[in-house]
Amino acid sequence: MLVDSFGRTIDYMRISVTQRCNFRCLYCMPNIPMDIGSEEDDVPLEGVLNFIKVAINEGVKKIRITGGEPLLRKGIVDFIAQIYQLSPSIDIALTTNAYLLAPLAKSLKEAGLKRINISLDSLKKEKIQCISKRDGLEKILQGIESAKKEGFLIKLNMVPLKTINEDEVIDILEYGINLGIGVRFIEFMENMHARSGIDGLRAKEILEKIEKKYSFKLLQKDVFGPATLFEIMQNQESYIFGIIAPHNDDFCKTCNRIRLSSEGKLIPCLYHENAIDIKEAMLYGDSQEILKRLKLCVEKKPEKNDWNENQTSMRAFYKTGG
Repeated sequence: MLVDSFGRTIDYMRISVTQRCNFRCLYCMPNIPMDIGSEEDDVPLEGVLNFIKVAINEGVKKIRITGGEPLLRKGIVDFIAQIYQLSPSIDIALTTNAYLLAPLAKSLKEAGLKRINISLDSLKKEKIQCISKRDGLEKILQGIESAKKEGFLIKLNMVPLKTINEDEVIDILEYGINLGIGVRFIEFMENMHARSGIDGLRAKEILEKIEKKYSFKLLQKDVFGPATLFEIMQNQESYIFGIIAPHNDDFCKTCNRIRLSSEGKLIPCLYHENAIDIKEAMLYGDSQEILKRLKLCVEKKPEKNDWNENQTSMRAFYKTGG
């Protein structure tokens, strides 16, 4: 079992399998060429599995596969199947922009994937193109439909940006309500890789937009993540949405995760710049060294993030999975 210096059990790993992405979202990597890098820049999936074996042996119960865009990684379905074979009880999740999801949904389900988080920042074709530099709305919606058909547990993630898509907070919420899929609104996290000049809505502003049409009540923290949950009651039916607010460190006291970047670095906290290089140990399958560095990462996990209103992160979120 992995327990940090503040008594938190670390049983959740977010694993970035590639820094490559087929979108160039304003809040993430808008000025980076579409032909960024190659698969050779990412740790081989066999090496990542070496890490995962050790993590599972140390009590990890949930693994989320992220990117960049993880569905760009060759062999991703077989990789997920291998994780499942290591431990069928592992809760395997995936975060994706859904552009490539529709034709892969059935295979991913059969491989053992249980949950999918899908980025959906707009329901308007021109706004998706503006935000992501990709004419992708049709494929995104097809991906959502395919995932729902296969019976995945799905969450939709929206980053509301002022003057860009802030007018669609209710639209995205109602899209989720109509499909019976949860929505998570995520505060924009200031970082040096985002387009300059963009500004996101804070949690209070998001709630103000929602309360213009819906009454809701505060519930609890999301047991599977850092979201604060709210319940809307309509026609005696309950719908739950969430807000992830990194500018508030309330969720830090129950944080149960660390991250592995696509470069092979262990990251104890997304909002701190420190990281521990584990690539060589993963490549050679050195279980003792992997465990040593994993425990060091857990030991170095800070009590809370150091995010504030005036801070801009140097971290490239597309390498760490956000």
